[in-house]
Amino acid sequence: MSVARVPLLIDCDTGIDDALALLYACASTEAEIAGVSCVAGNVELPHVVRNTLAVLALAGRGEIEVAAGREAPIARPLRIADDTHGPTGLGYAELPLPAREASSRDAAQMIIDVARARPGELTLVTLGPLSNVAVALEREPELPRLLRGLVMMVGAYRSPGNTAPTMEWNAGVDPEALAVTLAGWAATAGPRPIAFGLDVTERAGMTPKHLDQLAEAAGGADDPIVRFVSAALRFYFEFHSRYDGFYGAFVHDALVVAAALDASLARTEALAVEVELEGRWTTGETVTDWRRQWHREPNLEVAVEADSDAFFERFVERVGQLARSRRSAA
Repeated sequence: MSVARVPLLIDCDTGIDDALALLYACASTEAEIAGVSCVAGNVELPHVVRNTLAVLALAGRGEIEVAAGREAPIARPLRIADDTHGPTGLGYAELPLPAREASSRDAAQMIIDVARARPGELTLVTLGPLSNVAVALEREPELPRLLRGLVMMVGAYRSPGNTAPTMEWNAGVDPEALAVTLAGWAATAGPRPIAFGLDVTERAGMTPKHLDQLAEAAGGADDPIVRFVSAALRFYFEFHSRYDGFYGAFVHDALVVAAALDASLARTEALAVEVELEGRWTTGETVTDWRRQWHREPNLEVAVEADSDAFFERFVERVGQLARSRRSAA
């Protein structure tokens, strides 16, 4: 029985959870990864590009085009999350330097070119700040019509923030880019973007138990992919132990890729959302009209529920099988 393919463009700022998301996508037989674009966010852009190329090589997918994009947000200085992801973005993990370089075209152009070549087919999945998407919209305002959909890891809609009291990291790094993205999609007849905020992604808490299950599925803790995941997550676990009171990690981005491949993993609600750009304490907040007091047409599908248990079962099974197949091919 053939598996229906889901063509994806993935835009990421490859830190630890982005790396897990890339591994999940590479391990999913239904995923067709048409390209990966890189943006500064968790770490500076050169680290993001190197990490992305190295993780794809680890997964045996070195043929996938990787394009470098924005080195900074569109209207403000870059801030990074090296306390969360480590100085180079992959925690304690180390991977060989990639054997190839990034694409000759930049990230925004790659997104536009691939979307134009396959109109209506591709889902763009963003795992970092929306800087590249804002640039792509400036060059090609019809981008929302050219894509099948946009799925974003961004925002905190009914939960506390993880960067400031009401602000999620990706929204806070480049709030102007998120505002541009929402306005660009609202101006076209394209499908409403889907946003996964902390409300649901912080229910996907990975623990050492999941690592044990992954090692068993992969055939041993000494497997290269398992060693990489364990070393990267150990840094993440320690961060969350210090700041969130549990020895584990929220793997936001991998959950979002899983839901982009299978919409049944999540439930969304159509809502009107604005991005705060000028607040003294609230810049980057995703202000959400839950009571419909604005009387506006919804501009965003906000995830309100996700099946984390099913996601973790799939992550362990798929990445474990990827590890086995890579070892067999070696």
